[in-house]
Amino acid sequence: MKVIVGLGNPGMRYAQTRHNVGFWVVDKLAETWGIRIEKEKWQSEIGETRIRGEKVILMKPLTYMNLSGQAVRPALDWLKSGVENLLVIYDDLDLAPGQIRLREKGGSGGHNGVKSLIQYLGTENFKRIKVGIGRPLPPMAVVDYVLGRFTSEQEERVADSVERSVAAVDAWLGLPFPEVMNRYNKRS
Repeated sequence: MKVIVGLGNPGMRYAQTRHNVGFWVVDKLAETWGIRIEKEKWQSEIGETRIRGEKVILMKPLTYMNLSGQAVRPALDWLKSGVENLLVIYDDLDLAPGQIRLREKGGSGGHNGVKSLIQYLGTENFKRIKVGIGRPLPPMAVVDYVLGRFTSEQEERVADSVERSVAAVDAWLGLPFPEVMNRYNKRS
């Protein structure tokens, strides 16, 4: 079983913000696989399917970004699934819009959603796809930037990174994660 979690904030107010790009990838996966993310469980909206004979759970936590671990930990416990089967997708300020980076482990990099996951999971060793959103120009505060919308120029690049993230997730369902990293971490 694979558990794929997109990080974001629930509600229409946040739907198109930079901080919700993890939700965008999960929504695109659901569209690609022809499933609905509508069931509420584990303080999340979820969708379930089978891909290549393996059960796959898509999750969008409803706890708000900073409490993401409160949703993911109970899901893994109930599913009796270890972190080795978890993949988390989220926004990253240190990558330019349009870039993605896959990692098998690491710190939070200051991302509060990832801090929450590390706290509740008790480990930094979980797979992740970081989707670049870039950094704000001074004097804009980071919180205003991540809760703002992409510029029209950035939107096209981010749409491409969402597509590549979907392709990377799909590849992971059939390949070891290090091979997927080698393929998708190449600079575009």
